[in-house]
Amino acid sequence: MTSGIFGYAPDGQAVHRLTIANGPLEAKIITWGAAIQDLRMKGHDAPLVIGYRDFADYPAHSPHLGAIAGRFSNRIRNACFELDGHIYEVEANLKGRHNIHGGSKGLGKRVWKVASTGPDFVTLATMAADGEMGFPGNLNVHCTYMLNADSTLIVRLEAVTDRPTICNLLHHSYFNLDDGGESDILDHEVKIEADAYMPVDEDLIPDGRVLPVRGTPYDFRNFRSVRYEENGEHIKYDNNFCLAASRGPLRPCASVKAARSSIRLDIATTEPGVQFYAGNTMGKDCIGLTGRPYGDHAGLCLEPQVWPGSLEYPYFPQAILRPGEVYAQTSHYTFSRG
Repeated sequence: MTSGIFGYAPDGQAVHRLTIANGPLEAKIITWGAAIQDLRMKGHDAPLVIGYRDFADYPAHSPHLGAIAGRFSNRIRNACFELDGHIYEVEANLKGRHNIHGGSKGLGKRVWKVASTGPDFVTLATMAADGEMGFPGNLNVHCTYMLNADSTLIVRLEAVTDRPTICNLLHHSYFNLDDGGESDILDHEVKIEADAYMPVDEDLIPDGRVLPVRGTPYDFRNFRSVRYEENGEHIKYDNNFCLAASRGPLRPCASVKAARSSIRLDIATTEPGVQFYAGNTMGKDCIGLTGRPYGDHAGLCLEPQVWPGSLEYPYFPQAILRPGEVYAQTSHYTFSRG
């Protein structure tokens, strides 16, 4: 494991970059947002994820590239929720009406502390304070990244609280298995182990329905390309797919095949849902890892999570965390060739 200063946060805190390696994989993790900034596989020239070369682009422009989103990932309608009979109003950082990824100072937009390290792992820690951006409870969070010799990136997320609160964390890497984001991922082939998905409204918030994927553009039960046109327009995927009714043991979640390289990604998770986002709106002139800016669809995200909308719909898997309980999520990202 090596470490060095990658830049300085807007408040002056140093942001460190740590490098871990095992077998064919090497990852660079930054303490800003506990984000994976770079991920490489021996024998494949391009990075497997997209990230920025310069730290200043992360706080200024990053759409959570490689970061941990929370304390409540995804969207909260009207930036409020009810818990144990109390209405909590949280920061409306999406369109001035809704909350997304925990707010403007969420877990993906702050400097984490390094808790422990080794040649093939790093554990980062942070605390979201009681009342911060309107959320109840001091939430202590740990994120561990570990590389196994079998080309697997393991992501472990844990959290505890001292007051009843909500907690739904996710890892937000954007993958491009061809050329590190120089071209789009629309011809990557994706398979998602889900028979149902959740439609969303114009603000990309679930509308309460859980619909079968069969016969729809959301049917990824067998490998098919991301590219899908309907009425002459590309479907812009940003939906939760329903894997199970609750958190459980590690199980297959999704797989991705590159369009031109021989790289394949297989994901397993403990989570009941996975958000598939096709990188619809990158569109910033920040320099990426390959030395060029990223265009729209430069990378795709497959983000294990509790189903979004659970705060509105009690029949969804729930994301409530109480004192004495431990939020624990594990996801495996395994890379292979052929």
